[in-house]
Amino acid sequence: MTIAAGTTLGHYEIRSQLGAGGMGEVYLAEDAQLRRRVALKISPSDIAANQDRMRRFVQEAQAAATLNHPNIAHIYEIGEYQGADFIAMEFIDGQTLRERLRGLMKLTEVLEVAMQTANALSAAHAQRESTLGQHTVRLQIRRTIKENRVGKMIGKQE
Repeated sequence: MTIAAGTTLGHYEIRSQLGAGGMGEVYLAEDAQLRRRVALKISPSDIAANQDRMRRFVQEAQAAATLNHPNIAHIYEIGEYQGADFIAMEFIDGQTLRERLRGLMKLTEVLEVAMQTANALSAAHAQRESTLGQHTVRLQIRRTIKENRVGKMIGKQE
């Protein structure tokens, strides 16, 4: 179920698709009320029809919403609009961890990613929340990634 750019779900306007997985599709959207970009995770209709899977979808949002940690994306809202269940969350611009792992990483970068991931999971564990999804854990290495990309583009060697 791909949603076209320009489609509105309540006060969110879809801009583009960011990714997809077993628990839904994630879109970049504009929050018309607060005038900010958000990530919208939209539950497919087969999940909404399955009580257990829908419970997990809601539980993921509730678990992440209870956490306040710099490496965990903030949850703004969980809602439903014309049959589409969604989670509105903080949009983090930059590479995903999956994209970052496709390239070569320095040992210091690997350790930084591991530390940030461990810190996020530790915070979740401390609150007994272990249902965080892949789009919920964020990394604070965007500046380093962008600097490395720009450095390679202009021919710098590190």
